[in-house]
Amino acid sequence: MRDYKPILLLEDDTVDAMTVKRALRDLKVTNPLVRVANGEEALVYLRDETKTKPCVILLDLNMPKMNGIEFLKIAKADDKLRRIPAIVLTTSKDDQDRFATFQLSIAGFIVKPVDYIKFVEAMKIVNLYWTLSELPNTEQENTDAKLTTDTACR
Repeated sequence: MRDYKPILLLEDDTVDAMTVKRALRDLKVTNPLVRVANGEEALVYLRDETKTKPCVILLDLNMPKMNGIEFLKIAKADDKLRRIPAIVLTTSKDDQDRFATFQLSIAGFIVKPVDYIKFVEAMKIVNLYWTLSELPNTEQENTDAKLTTDTACR
């Protein structure tokens, strides 16, 4: 991906998680992959100040405890988390899921191909997009936010 920040994978299925890990390895993506099994675990990870924030979130929708849409509702409402790009990686072909997730500002929606070669191709496109995409500088964003706060206090 873009830098050496981790990729956060929200995936409850061990085989699917292993497939993502293998595809990233085959594509020579060197970012660490951090896997959590549901939205609750993801929020704990993301809110832990000792953890490096991920460069991107790969998100399954159908998970126990807190599913992907519930997670997105909370993460996208949180000022510290909402700008982390999230890509849905799911088996769902439901138009309602697509609509709901795009309403929550996801960066992409990919239906997981069953065929491994096609899955790797999909991950290759995701990797290429995030390698070429120009993202805002979070340090500049923090400086701008501080200036706005300082100005508002005067």
